[in-house]
Amino acid sequence: MTGLAEWENFYVIVGSSAGALIGLQFVVMTLVAEKEVARSASLGSAFATPTIIHFSTVLLLSALVSAPWHGIGTIATLWGLIGLSGLIYIFNVAWRLPRQKEYKPVFEDWVFHVLLPLAAYVALTVSAFTAHSHTRESLFGIAAASLLMLLVGIHNTWDAVAYHVFVRNR
Repeated sequence: MTGLAEWENFYVIVGSSAGALIGLQFVVMTLVAEKEVARSASLGSAFATPTIIHFSTVLLLSALVSAPWHGIGTIATLWGLIGLSGLIYIFNVAWRLPRQKEYKPVFEDWVFHVLLPLAAYVALTVSAFTAHSHTRESLFGIAAASLLMLLVGIHNTWDAVAYHVFVRNR
């Protein structure tokens, strides 16, 4: 399918970046684990796990788009399932964020852990539903959702590192 073939370089770059950032996140978590910090499961599931999920979603989308599909139907269905799963997951994150007791989320946390990922997964889901009638626009929607999740993950990783270095170490 020529529409998908035009995106191959984009997804090679974005997918490689997501894979590298997943590895970097594990390195960061290992380094933070050696510090005297809060180590509760609820804190990790509210802040760290969503970042890995977003990076993994970008990696998965990149792999799917790079596969040799013969039509848009199957891949659009997969995008839709990923988008719907992401929406459910973001509501789970929104539920977990205020329930962990180690850190009180501020507005920026809500924006980068709930609102922007929600927008990315909505874009992914809507793009899946419009893929048959507006293929080109849908492919841009998938690309935008992928980049947004990648940038959210980068921000959230940096925010966690900065918090541990500049706040928790004092």
